[in-house]
Amino acid sequence: MQGQKTILVIDNNNARRQQIETVLAFVGEHFQSCAEDEISTKLANISNLLTIIIVGELTDNIVNLIRKTPHCPFILHDVVDSLPAQALVNIIGELSVPLNYAQLTELIHHSHQYQNKLPAKQCKNKGTNALFRSLIGTSEAMLQVRFLIEQVAATDASVLVLGESGTGKEVVARNIHNLSERAKGPFVPINCGAIPAELLESELFGHEKGAFTGAFSTRKGRFELAEGGTLFLDEIGDMPQPMQVKLLRVLQERTFERVGSSKSIKANVRIIAATHQHLEEMIKSGDFREDLYYRLNVFPIETPALRERKEDVPLLLQELVNRFEQEQEKTVRFTERALESLMEHAWAGNVRELSNLIERMLIMYGDQVVDVAELPLKYQHIDAETYQPQYPEEIQEREALNELFADFNYDEYNDEESLNNSTAEANSEGNDAANTPEQKAVNALPEEGINLKEYLAELEVSLIELALIKHDWVVARAAETLGMRRTTLVEKMRKYDLQKPV
Repeated sequence: MQGQKTILVIDNNNARRQQIETVLAFVGEHFQSCAEDEISTKLANISNLLTIIIVGELTDNIVNLIRKTPHCPFILHDVVDSLPAQALVNIIGELSVPLNYAQLTELIHHSHQYQNKLPAKQCKNKGTNALFRSLIGTSEAMLQVRFLIEQVAATDASVLVLGESGTGKEVVARNIHNLSERAKGPFVPINCGAIPAELLESELFGHEKGAFTGAFSTRKGRFELAEGGTLFLDEIGDMPQPMQVKLLRVLQERTFERVGSSKSIKANVRIIAATHQHLEEMIKSGDFREDLYYRLNVFPIETPALRERKEDVPLLLQELVNRFEQEQEKTVRFTERALESLMEHAWAGNVRELSNLIERMLIMYGDQVVDVAELPLKYQHIDAETYQPQYPEEIQEREALNELFADFNYDEYNDEESLNNSTAEANSEGNDAANTPEQKAVNALPEEGINLKEYLAELEVSLIELALIKHDWVVARAAETLGMRRTTLVEKMRKYDLQKPV
């Protein structure tokens, strides 16, 4: 059978080797056998090796072969002394004497699993395979999704992709298409829930000129556009019942007619459907046809929710950041604490929600580092101290003065006309300048002068106390009144030892 993996049996005893060959032939396995001195020749001619069964004696040559072939699983049978190979982990089991059918099939299964889960294959899928760039993650759930994609891609079987909104169901469908023999053909998606029921038939099968009002010309449908490729039916659960019947007929007969035509057109199209709904429940309620469900559900793949693979959040986040960086030419980074907080989030919107968050962070903190405090409140799931910078006193004093005179209208006093009017008024009042508000403020300064720093500090303490008293010492509301962050007000209360009276 083409593509079937081969089992190699190594035994120097011809009679015993023939017994194993008989059993393997009976269970339908593809195999070859040889003596120890023929190993090199046999291995050179086997392109798809599953496992090697060692029978008899574990010679130094055999032990070296096991040690130097870590990518291949080995099975022992009727070995006199297995101690020389005890530490070699690629020996996955030992067949009893006489041979047991159940044990043999179990060890063959283990051999397949050993080959399927080789670290080299997983690394290839994670890094070098560009087709899986959108299926980021090292969790067991994502490894299983990638494995299922690889298994079904080479066939023409219908695939039903299940999962919540935002989990990447279309990404799975595109990967199946790109890994299949139809990769050079078109990939045509259609959202069955986004098109009105009366137009869906025309969208899928096309229509002839004059078939209905507004049909001014002949138009190809998605089935024709997907000829030789893949048709992706997204949100298949939203397809109305009449269309379910017509789709079932196309899947059964592989032919369809355009709306307004009686001519049958062959459909050489692979069908991949997807939904976030529970189709089995819809079958019970009569909203989805059971026969169509089983036509579509030949090979189901379930995309995991992001909350079920939280260990993938950092990798997925970095991949999304890299994409935005290429598009927008700016990036954003996250602290370890921020990543820990994001891993605790429930992610109701799955990967789409994470993508939206990163885009928001890029807008707000482009080319900066984001900590827990910069994340939106709903994503702050761990307690983290907020960094509060301490500035030199001269900067603080300058800022305090700026705030103090923020409402002072310098233009009023720089205006020449206003100045002349003020002078004229002063002269008309007998030059009694001492009575002007400005002169009174100047006279209020003590002769010995004041300590501006202490004066401003006392003024700040007074304003903070007034705000706290006004809001019954609710710090958040007082901070809002003073136009500062709550954490800043807390620091100032510590600095000035301000506490609510007992």
